Amino acid sequence: MRSSKSRLLPLPLERHLRPLLFGMLAIVLLVLLLTWFALQLQVAVAGFLNGESIWSKAQKQAIIELYAYANSGNTQHLKQYQDSMRIVVADRTGRDAVSGPDPHRGIARRAFASTGALPQAIPLLVFAMQHMADAPYIRIALRNWRASDPAMDELTRIARQLQVLYEQPHPAHAEINRLAARILTINNEVAPLANAFSRSITLGAAWLARVLFWSMVLATLLMLSIWLYFARRTLLALRGSESRYRTLLEGAHDAIAVIDAGSGRILEINQAAERMVGESRNELCGSPFASLFPDGLPPNVDSDSAVGTRKDVALRAGSGQVRHVAVSISQHSLGERPVQLAIMRDMSERRRMEDDRRVAAEALANIAEGVLIADASRRIISGNAAAEALSGFTAAELVGMPLDALRTSAGPFDAEGDGLGEIAWREVADLGHWQGRVRSRRKDGRSYPERLSLSAIRGEDGLPVRYVAVFDDISEAEAYQRQLEHLALHDPLTGLLNRAAFEQEAARALADNRRSSRKAAILFIDLDGFKAVNDSYGHAFGDQLLQQVGQRLLSQIGEHDCAGRIGGDEFTILLSDLDARDSALPTVRKLLLLLSEVFHVLEHEVFLSASIGVAGFPEDGGDPATLIANADAAMYSVKADERNSFRLYSPVMQASTRTRLSLAGELRQAITRGEFHLVYQPSLDLRTRRLLAVEALLRWSHPERGDISPSEFIPLAESLGMVRSVGEWVLDAACRQIRAWMDAGLPTLRVAVNISASHLRHPRFIEQLRAVLQRHRCPPSALMIELTESAILHVGERSRRTLTALHDLGIGVAVDDFGTGYSSLAYLKLPAIRTIKVDQSFVNGLPDDGNDAAITRAILALAHSLGLTAIAEGIENEQQLNFLLDAGCVEGQGYLFARPQPAEAIAALLARGA
Repeated sequence: MRSSKSRLLPLPLERHLRPLLFGMLAIVLLVLLLTWFALQLQVAVAGFLNGESIWSKAQKQAIIELYAYANSGNTQHLKQYQDSMRIVVADRTGRDAVSGPDPHRGIARRAFASTGALPQAIPLLVFAMQHMADAPYIRIALRNWRASDPAMDELTRIARQLQVLYEQPHPAHAEINRLAARILTINNEVAPLANAFSRSITLGAAWLARVLFWSMVLATLLMLSIWLYFARRTLLALRGSESRYRTLLEGAHDAIAVIDAGSGRILEINQAAERMVGESRNELCGSPFASLFPDGLPPNVDSDSAVGTRKDVALRAGSGQVRHVAVSISQHSLGERPVQLAIMRDMSERRRMEDDRRVAAEALANIAEGVLIADASRRIISGNAAAEALSGFTAAELVGMPLDALRTSAGPFDAEGDGLGEIAWREVADLGHWQGRVRSRRKDGRSYPERLSLSAIRGEDGLPVRYVAVFDDISEAEAYQRQLEHLALHDPLTGLLNRAAFEQEAARALADNRRSSRKAAILFIDLDGFKAVNDSYGHAFGDQLLQQVGQRLLSQIGEHDCAGRIGGDEFTILLSDLDARDSALPTVRKLLLLLSEVFHVLEHEVFLSASIGVAGFPEDGGDPATLIANADAAMYSVKADERNSFRLYSPVMQASTRTRLSLAGELRQAITRGEFHLVYQPSLDLRTRRLLAVEALLRWSHPERGDISPSEFIPLAESLGMVRSVGEWVLDAACRQIRAWMDAGLPTLRVAVNISASHLRHPRFIEQLRAVLQRHRCPPSALMIELTESAILHVGERSRRTLTALHDLGIGVAVDDFGTGYSSLAYLKLPAIRTIKVDQSFVNGLPDDGNDAAITRAILALAHSLGLTAIAEGIENEQQLNFLLDAGCVEGQGYLFARPQPAEAIAALLARGA
């Protein structure tokens, strides 16, 4: 290297770019300054939003807790009300401390800090409330805030009155109810003010964001305009010199670098050099030329006066790669500056071809498939490691062996193997390749299936000079294929035949029976109550139960019989080679007994039963599809009458099945055609007979069949998977009716809606329920969800979350048919459970039946102890009413008071104050 006096002077380009650099720094500083100012304002806005959220939430929570205290007298609610009011009072103290003529910022800061406001935002929040009280939107927000003060003061007075009333031995419930009603009125007064306050704060934040955004845009545009002015002047000055540099170098195909002879640093390069090195001109210019060569330049080309050529020099090519080039360096002058001109030609292609040949040889030796190379006489001359591993022979043992000595194209091996045959070799000779499945023999004598590909390599005369065999063991692939074929024909859960495979097997067996004039029968088996078990315990439980059912079915059929699963809990069995249709009945009775025995699943004991339909061949059908359909019809006949039994098919059963199928099709269209409507069963205060609530009951008015009983179409909807769609319609119609009664100025009435277990467990149940409430502006407290005791049986985690979400929404849950299911009472501790309904099967026997009387008293006592409301169902006479009143029941429903009424009749009752 030369001394420092020969160091390169700054290029003219640097001097031209300095104004642009200074201008860009000025723009960055301005943007940072504006960003800092914007952040300070955003912190203030965040303080407002945070304070608004705390105040609004505390205000709403205070009203909710005071109302809960008024209704229950629970001092916990009073304490929570007082905690919320402390936040409201603290916020008001902070507001008033800075808004008066004599502001006290210290008091305001301490007050806002006690509410949990953002510490970083409190100083700016105090400043904004003191100096920006008349700013857009803030003035309106503060006015709405102050407007709610009298109402909150009144809440404080009401709280003291309630506390005094509840401290008395016999609280005056009329006065408590009046105060509770006043709390609701205050809530209706305060809610619009709180919403207006929140909206003003949000609009103010949006307005401030727009002002900040446009301020930053205008400032940035101004600075960019100034910068562009200087940039244009700089570009005009550089355009001439840029053209001279580019013309000099870009015409060459080889990579060219101009090097300062004194410092050895690169002054300029062309595009070919950029591509070769893999770096841009800006990255390379100014760097030492020798740094491009990881191993350094050879001795005769690394000095200042060096001139020469080297053919194989390693060049750094970017991304850690190395490119081999031939370097030619010559001396030149650029004005008064001595320079070197380095021309680099890529030599990597030649080395790459050599590397490719080496890699190909290594790949051939290491690929997973076996490769054998044979000479023109088809004798092996070499093989790779995979060929040795697959055949068990070493490479030395394979050499000289005929290529097809260990392979056969068909059939089992003989002692020596029979080769591939002339067809395969003829195809290789004609087409140049052949591929197929063969069996190959290892050195130890074991055979395996093999996929073999043969290719011929021809010489210049067109005759084969080498043969290449590529082969692989396909034992696992064929086993997998057999597994896939099994899955295509069998139910993956139970291992029984699926519907298609069962029909194929049945068709074959029936054809054999037809030739031998023998009889056969197809059994259609449907599990009774499986859906309830599946809904209660979950699908994993149901799957294990179905597996055990499949095993029991297989244990009862013969060698020539077959069993299949053709639906969720539907199974079919073919009994072949019978003397008569009745010969199947002993097996049918065994199946009924076997399926009624206890099932042990996941540490639970489950009892099921089955309904079985029997169709005989040939009298009930001559093909599997007809026999299955007729056996299905016979099974439904059992379902309709008794269950846990069997029926032999008769033609009249098909008519019943067709009617059911027709009704199923019409049920799918009933909603869109508007054939559903609701009636309402009143629920009264048994002491005053005042209307308290109604239960929404679904009715189907068919245009041709007339009114269809829910007991007929609800089970049908469950079997068709439509019960959720029907439940959604009922919820929507009930909420719409609640809103209609409210819009008519009638008192708010609680409406109970029955929901199925599957609908409750749907992942979007809460989301859809919330949407219905919002769409109809229906208060959640006016809606009650009724669930049967069996639906809550063994509540799973998803159901618990759903019931908790209902409680959070403010919707109560009533347990229908209480005492009729098989469950523990643990679910009564769930907060959503507010009501239990005494089933009418207990009420019917009152007051004479001692057992019903004892059970009813126990249910009412349990409800009272747990703080739940008890509603008696099916009250039909005065004796039942008197007994329930004596037992402490205060709410009930039944034909003694009213039958289910249309909405208009309920409206009339509400209007009369019934």
